[in-house]
Amino acid sequence: MAEPTPQQRIESDLRTAMKASEKERVGTLRMLLTDVKNERIRRGGEVDEAGFVAQVRKGIKRCEEAAEQFDKGGRAEQAAKERREAEILASYLPAGPSEAEIRAAVEAYAAEHDLSGPQTMGRVMPAMIQRFEGRADNAVVSRVAREVLSQRSG
Repeated sequence: MAEPTPQQRIESDLRTAMKASEKERVGTLRMLLTDVKNERIRRGGEVDEAGFVAQVRKGIKRCEEAAEQFDKGGRAEQAAKERREAEILASYLPAGPSEAEIRAAVEAYAAEHDLSGPQTMGRVMPAMIQRFEGRADNAVVSRVAREVLSQRSG
């Protein structure tokens, strides 16, 4: 039997959440399902794993930004709801590389290409983004790369 598509996985989880009357989870999964369907229409075909991960990350970012705004507005309850939704979405992300793995990759790349100092970030980041293809948060990759390159220059 073939691996279920991301859309099929979400639909299955949505049915389970509906049967269990998990309102928050149902709402979050419906939002994700809509995002995936829209992406499928935009692409004119099925959404691959990388496209699915991109949609999940976009949803997480949207929730985190909304939570931040609710915090600023003094609406802690609504902010907490957004954070719970982000956690639900995060459960659909594949396990990413650890910070140690990212650090090792950056160190190896920097050594191989004799790069050091923050001014070489522009050469390191495209290679690392390509290497980790959406499996790692680019902000984490950037922070680790900056640390590694700064250490190499000093």
